[in-house]
Amino acid sequence: MNKIKSGFISIVGRPNVGKSTLLNKIIGHKISIVTNKAQTTRNNIRGILTEKEYQLIFVDTPGIHTSKNQIDRFMNSSAMRSMKEVDVVVFMAPADETIGKNDLFILNELSKKNDIKKILVISKADVVSKEKLFLKATEWNTYEKIFDEIIITSSTENINIDKLIETIVGFLPETGHYFYDEDSITDQPNRFAIREIIRESVLLKAGQEVPHSVAILVDELEETEDEINIVASIIVERKSQKGIIIGHQGKKISDIKYKSRKQIKELFEKDVNLELFVKVQENWRNSPSLIKKMGYDKDKY
Repeated sequence: MNKIKSGFISIVGRPNVGKSTLLNKIIGHKISIVTNKAQTTRNNIRGILTEKEYQLIFVDTPGIHTSKNQIDRFMNSSAMRSMKEVDVVVFMAPADETIGKNDLFILNELSKKNDIKKILVISKADVVSKEKLFLKATEWNTYEKIFDEIIITSSTENINIDKLIETIVGFLPETGHYFYDEDSITDQPNRFAIREIIRESVLLKAGQEVPHSVAILVDELEETEDEINIVASIIVERKSQKGIIIGHQGKKISDIKYKSRKQIKELFEKDVNLELFVKVQENWRNSPSLIKKMGYDKDKY
């Protein structure tokens, strides 16, 4: 049998601890959306890293947090399910924040899992002093018995990312095969990637004013050898949010369209025609049928 190691790795943690940034850094491509807003990841996104000796399939999960509505409950259950049937769990905790109740909740869940390898990653090491980093590492050492390895990292400064990959590979079984084609970087369909790119653009442009009331529907998607034609709807919960996203004289929606089109073009290496509409669907985050329509189907992830 070929000595190929392959397996599944779940990245968990509370919101905004750097999970998506880490995934994108490891894969070398933008797989998961990154903003400074909490809870931007809503689905478990698989990123795939393939080398000659191994294939790592990463699951970037939503941040585990206090549930306020139906979409929050979906995100939490999605994240918790990701810790099942994987080979390794990477638990991320930022160096610049205190250990909170959501961290303790995740730690409690991890302490029950004796059949998988667990790595604590203390992230964002570049944003604190060496003294504070030492104190944070000492604080987390209280929980060292839960973990097989503790690694301090920074995705932006590329600190210990190679060490993390090496550690994960060491924990994986020798399967002798890849689960995905060698050139695959994600198993998400094109429609999903387009939706997430548009949603990221909206959050970056209007995130403070419309934090998590936004969802994207790809209404039409037509792809040829040379171009992609897309018609998409930006769904919000209130009429006031629609006005915020459109902006004065349509400037904000024009910026969102420009940024989205540019990123989609870079991703697919084709010309892109993009039409965007803003629609109001009141209270969509508490409607299971609307949540499913938006693409957040618990049976798929």
